[in-house]
Amino acid sequence: MLLREMFVKNIDREIKGVIKVAQDDETNRFQELDEYVVTRELLKHFSSFYQNYQKGIDGFTDEMGVWISGFFGSGKSHFLKILSYLLDNEEVKGQKPADFFADKIADPAVYADIQRAAQINCETILFNIDSKSPLGVKSDKEAILKVFAKVFYEHLGYYGDDFKVVELEKFLSKEGVLDKYQANFAAIKGEPWLERRNCFLFDEDAIVEALIKTTAMSEQSARNWFNHNRSQDISIEQFAREVKEYINRQGKNFHLIFLVDEIGQYIGDNPQLMLNLQTVVEDLGTHCHGKVWVIVTSQEDIDAVTKVKGNDFSKIQGRFRTRLSLSSASVDEVIKKRILEKNDFAQDKLKLLYQENSAALKNLIHFTTGTVADLKGYSGEDEFSETYPFVPYQFKLLQEVFNQIRRHGASGKHLSEGERSMLSAFQDAAKKLAGEEDGVLVPFQAFYDSVHEFLDGSIQRVIARATEGAAKGEGLEAFDVEVLKLLFLIRYVGDIPPHVDNIAMLMVSSIDEDKLSLKSVIQKSLTRLIAQNYVQKNADEYRFLTDDEQDINREIRNTFVDSTLVVSEIGRYIFNDIYEDQKYKYSQRYPFSFNSRAMAKPSPPLFPEPQTTSVLSRFTCFLSIILTVLSAARSISTMEGIPIS
Repeated sequence: MLLREMFVKNIDREIKGVIKVAQDDETNRFQELDEYVVTRELLKHFSSFYQNYQKGIDGFTDEMGVWISGFFGSGKSHFLKILSYLLDNEEVKGQKPADFFADKIADPAVYADIQRAAQINCETILFNIDSKSPLGVKSDKEAILKVFAKVFYEHLGYYGDDFKVVELEKFLSKEGVLDKYQANFAAIKGEPWLERRNCFLFDEDAIVEALIKTTAMSEQSARNWFNHNRSQDISIEQFAREVKEYINRQGKNFHLIFLVDEIGQYIGDNPQLMLNLQTVVEDLGTHCHGKVWVIVTSQEDIDAVTKVKGNDFSKIQGRFRTRLSLSSASVDEVIKKRILEKNDFAQDKLKLLYQENSAALKNLIHFTTGTVADLKGYSGEDEFSETYPFVPYQFKLLQEVFNQIRRHGASGKHLSEGERSMLSAFQDAAKKLAGEEDGVLVPFQAFYDSVHEFLDGSIQRVIARATEGAAKGEGLEAFDVEVLKLLFLIRYVGDIPPHVDNIAMLMVSSIDEDKLSLKSVIQKSLTRLIAQNYVQKNADEYRFLTDDEQDINREIRNTFVDSTLVVSEIGRYIFNDIYEDQKYKYSQRYPFSFNSRAMAKPSPPLFPEPQTTSVLSRFTCFLSIILTVLSAARSISTMEGIPIS
């Protein structure tokens, strides 16, 4: 049975790793709702949110803020979009969003809360605050308010980019003649108002004439209004009142939700923007009594953000009482359900395959001493069926690899250790083996291609040079490049000592792999990589060398060390630094001078030829000499009456 035939969903389908709040077409909405996985962690967050949201449904509250935090790629934006879908409950391809979660929410009480909230008349305004922010407005201390006002007016159908146009449209709408005005303008200008209002200043004559025909305004009054240059700024209190007026017109218990993506990144280290957000949320809470909610995402939790700003933001902390922190601790659940879910026939076949090969698998996937305890193989046939063709340890190990690569500066910030990169990595690795028969396993180096494009040039050059050398047969083979990729992936991970046993275990590619033969092949490959200066061996461990480290290692190898100078320096160190007395004191009355000399044995030579001597072997020689001489000096000094020579 081919691997691609095992999965419930097409393994080659496009999975959007980056969730964009602006992508809200029906096809995209359906996929996001259908494939969303409610992990154990997310179930707690749904429960916490809806418990607090009920306060606004059942009565009044001013604690109407939700702060969603999490590191890069942890799924904040996806969670925010799912909340917006569930709250407005707009039908998607004939199905209500809440219906998608009937089998996703394990807790009946939480699902009941979701269904109840979905019955409430609600509208959501979902936006990325940075993309909605007008050019240059971020430096304004009222920037948060202006973005909120803009998206609110756009939600009402007005032109939020220019508050003067908004003022005109609000006036006409209040008079009940907005549609008439738009028709008159289109007849005069020959273009629809909605397409021309962005170049409002160039259409004075058409606007004035349309106003005269639509309202009782005279030409002079219309031109006076058009040419009036007073600021059209809006205050926070005025904005809150307008929002309240809108929700009151919609009927009893109507809710309006602002869902703001990346608020923390937008605020940055500007305390004025944080203060502006505080006041906006406070006034919305005061005027709207829990019928308007503000849900935001940030890479930092609110306590960290307000502490960094250094001001008293206790009010905003009080408004954002609902705080949800996403950690991607259950990212394996997401991968298993979104990518690796098997059909019934495949599940039965894989369970039978495990029963036949369980002993061999335990021998193949076995970590040596020194490896952290939570990296394990298959626990049974169910786990084998769920994770195949991957091995359970790969979920945690790859997450740690991503984290360490970013931490050590080997890649850009676009590589995350969260759901986003993990989904992409596992899907890409599975697609490579989609045409293979059952029994194949994904070796850990297969994940290298998922991080390659994010790596610094010093890493990419090493792999590229090795690949080219293997293709030309210049001292390397294709398998050597695979070993090199693996050594890079685990270079910064301290959980797995990089010796031959662990390298072989990580490179297992089939359930019937001959591990002894694999270790032999790997050992030969490592020998070639060391000879070509791609890898360095320390004791029984092997370390990937970056481009810069290779240059340094090459210089060390080519440096000739004069043994006479080494012995002389050792003698100086022993007799000047360690043993400082120049005379042996038999007693206070009889100090005896002694001769001091450090000598190298003539055979074997202190150093082999420079081309074959490693830094470690030289250091071992030095240490051996130091210990020998020091031991002799101490022994002689204890012997009374005998001078040291």
